[in-house]
Amino acid sequence: MQTARDLFSYRKFWASRLLPAPFLPMSRGEMDALGWDSCDVILVTGDAYVDHPSFGMALVGRVLEAQGFRVGIIAQPDWRSAEPFRALGRPNLFFGITAGNMDSMVNRYTADRRIRSDDAYTPEGMAGRRPDRSVIVYAQRTREAFGDVPVVVGGIEASLRRIAHYDYWSDKVRRSILFDSKADLLVFGNAERQICEIAHRLAAGQKIGDVTDLRGTAFACSAPREGFVEIDSTRIDLPGPVHPAVNPYASEEDMRGLARDEAVGNVVRFERRPSKIDRTRTVIRLPAFEDVAADAVLYAHTSRVLHLESNPGNARALVQRHGDRDVWLNPPPIPLAMKEMDAIYELPYQRVPHPSYGKQKIPAYEMIRFSIAIQRGCFGGCTFCSITEHEGRIIQSRSEESVIREIETIRDSVPGFTGVISDLGGPTANMYRLACKSGEIESACRKLSCVYPDICPNLNTDHAPLIRLYRRARELPGIKKVLIGSGVRYDLAIQSPAYVKELVQHHVGGYLKIAPEHLREGPLSKMMKPGMGTYYRFKELFDKYSREAGKEQYLIPYFIAAHPGTTDEDMLELALWLKRNGFRADQVQAFLPSPMATATAMYHSGKNPLRKVSRTSEVVHIPKGLKVRRLHKAFLRYHDPNNWPVLRIALRRMGRADLIGPAKHQLIPAYQPVGTGEMAAGGRNAKTRFRTQHTGLPAAPRARRASGVATKKRAGANPAGSRRKANRQRSDKRR
Repeated sequence: MQTARDLFSYRKFWASRLLPAPFLPMSRGEMDALGWDSCDVILVTGDAYVDHPSFGMALVGRVLEAQGFRVGIIAQPDWRSAEPFRALGRPNLFFGITAGNMDSMVNRYTADRRIRSDDAYTPEGMAGRRPDRSVIVYAQRTREAFGDVPVVVGGIEASLRRIAHYDYWSDKVRRSILFDSKADLLVFGNAERQICEIAHRLAAGQKIGDVTDLRGTAFACSAPREGFVEIDSTRIDLPGPVHPAVNPYASEEDMRGLARDEAVGNVVRFERRPSKIDRTRTVIRLPAFEDVAADAVLYAHTSRVLHLESNPGNARALVQRHGDRDVWLNPPPIPLAMKEMDAIYELPYQRVPHPSYGKQKIPAYEMIRFSIAIQRGCFGGCTFCSITEHEGRIIQSRSEESVIREIETIRDSVPGFTGVISDLGGPTANMYRLACKSGEIESACRKLSCVYPDICPNLNTDHAPLIRLYRRARELPGIKKVLIGSGVRYDLAIQSPAYVKELVQHHVGGYLKIAPEHLREGPLSKMMKPGMGTYYRFKELFDKYSREAGKEQYLIPYFIAAHPGTTDEDMLELALWLKRNGFRADQVQAFLPSPMATATAMYHSGKNPLRKVSRTSEVVHIPKGLKVRRLHKAFLRYHDPNNWPVLRIALRRMGRADLIGPAKHQLIPAYQPVGTGEMAAGGRNAKTRFRTQHTGLPAAPRARRASGVATKKRAGANPAGSRRKANRQRSDKRR
C-alpha cells in the first residue's frame, strides 16, 4: 500500500492562535464573539449542525480547525434564494458543500418513491428542510452568492455520483454531479486527507484549477492530461462489439500508435498491454456519458470497471467524456493510519447540537449521542450497499486507548448519560483491526469482497483485539452496559466462537439484529451474501451462549425484498420460512437502487457486473415496477391482513393455491377481516376497485370475503339468495 503524508504534519495556518471555537460559528454574531473578521472555509450541509464526530460536517470542520483554519457552518439553509448563503460572508479559501450524512434523495423518498414524513437529521424530525439533490442546489446558490469563490463538493451524495450514474428517482442515467453542480472540485470517500491538502494549497496561493493530482478527487477537463497513457476500458474488460474489430494483421507499433477518439476528435494514445505500463501514469477511459445513457450493457461494463479500480493500492485513474469535456477521477485516497484515526476522533467536539436549536430534539443525534465509532470501511462488498463506494474496503481502526478515552469523555461530560454506551462499532460491528495477512497481497488484490463466496484465506479473522476492547470498556467505572448496535457480520463471527460468547453474554440487550437478507441462492449470489447455513451456525452459538448465561435473547433477522435476482418464488419460500420460524416483521426493506452500487447496475441493465459483461453474458431477473415490488414486500409481511388479497392473487397465479387456508403449513387464510385489505382504503369506488383488481369470484361473494363475513357455511350458499337476503336487511334498516 502506498503511503501518504501524515494528516497532522502540516504547518498550522496562522489562525490557529484564535482556535479552537466552542462551536463552529453559524452566524456573524458568533464570529464577532470569537474575534473573527471572516471564515477561511465555510461548510454548507443539509443536516442540522451537531458537534459530534458521527456528523460529517462537524468532523471535517474540526479537522480543518486543527489545521489552523477558521471554519463556519451554514446548516440547512433556505435554498430558495442566495441570501442565506451570504450569512457568514465571503470565505477566504472555499465553500465545502455536502447534502449531509445521507443522500438527499434517499433521505426524502422511500424505496417506492413516496415522500417521507420525517427527517431524522432535522430538529424535531421535521421534513422538507433540504431540497432534492441538495449538493447541486447548494452549489448553485453559493455561486449566486459569491461567484468567484471556489466550490468543493463532497459527502456521500457526491461520492456516489462522481461519474455518469443511474438515477432511480428519474429512471434515467444522469451525468456526473460535477457538471450539474458546476463545482470546481469533487471530493469522494472520507474527505480528511483531500480537504486538508486543498485548504493548505489554496492558502499557499495555488489556484483551485491547478489541483489535479490529489487522490480522492474528481475534476472536469477539456483535453487529455500530458504524461498519461490512456487505456480503453472496453479492451481490458470487453462488453461486446462496441468499436470496430481490431485489425489482426496490425503491427505492435501500429497498436501502440495514435488512435482517434471518435466522440470528440481528440487524438489519444491507447495501450493494449497495460500490465507493462506504470499504473500511476495510466488512465482508463470509460465509455462516454452519452454511450452509457443509451446502452445499458455499457453502463454495466462501466460499473464493473469502476469497482475493479477501487483498491487504493492498485487503482488507476479513470476518465469519462461528457459532451465536449471529461470528468477525471484520481485513484481513491490512502486509508488513514491508526494514529490519524485517533487524533480525528479526539478533537474537541462538544458532542451536543449547536445551542441555536435550544431544546429541540434531533432524532439522529438522540440515536448516536452515546455511541462510538471504532473503525471505518467494510470488506463485505454487499452489492446493494454504498459503504464500499464511499469508505472503501480497507478497515481503518482506532487504538484501544483512544476508544477508552472517548468512553470516559462521554461518561464525564455528555448530558443525560446514564451509564449505557449504545454502540461500539462502525459500518460493521466486528471488523475491528481485521486486515489482509500480507500488505503486498492487499495492495495487489482486485476482489470485490474478502468474505464472498468464502472467507479469503489471506484474511486475518482474529477477534481477540475486539474482545479485549469490549472487556476494558465494560469494566470502566461508571459504565453499566456496553451494547453493540452496529450490524454483526455473522460469517466472520463464527470464525471466533469466543467473540460470539463475549457478545451474547455481555453486549446484547435482549435482541440482536443481523442481516441474512435472503435464503435462496439466486438473490444471495447477486447480493454477495453467505447462505443460510452460516446463519444457522451463528444461531446455534447464539442460543448456546444465551442459555449458558441464563438469558432469554432473540435473533432478529433482516431481509430485503425486490433485490435483483429475486423471483416471486424466492419471496414465497422466504415467507414460508418466516412463518415456520415465527417471525413477523413490523417493517420491511425493499431494495433501493442507490447511485453507483453494483446492484443498481444490475437493476438498470439486467446484467451481472460481478462477472465480465458482454452482450451475451448472464441476464439477471429484475423485479421492477411498483406492483411486483409491493408484492415482494407483502410476502415479507405475510401476517398483515392488508396484504392477504394481493398474496391470494399471486399464490393462485403461481399455482400455489394450496397455501391459502387455515392450516399451519399454509401461508394466509381464505377469509378477510373487516376493515382490512384494499377495502380499508375506503372511497366511493372501493368495492368496484376491489372486484376489478381481484377477479375470479362473482361480485357478491368477493364483497363478502372482503368484509370478513365469509364462512364455510356461506361459501356453499346460493349467491343470488344471499344477495336477496342482504337487500331485505338493508331495506329494514332504512325503514
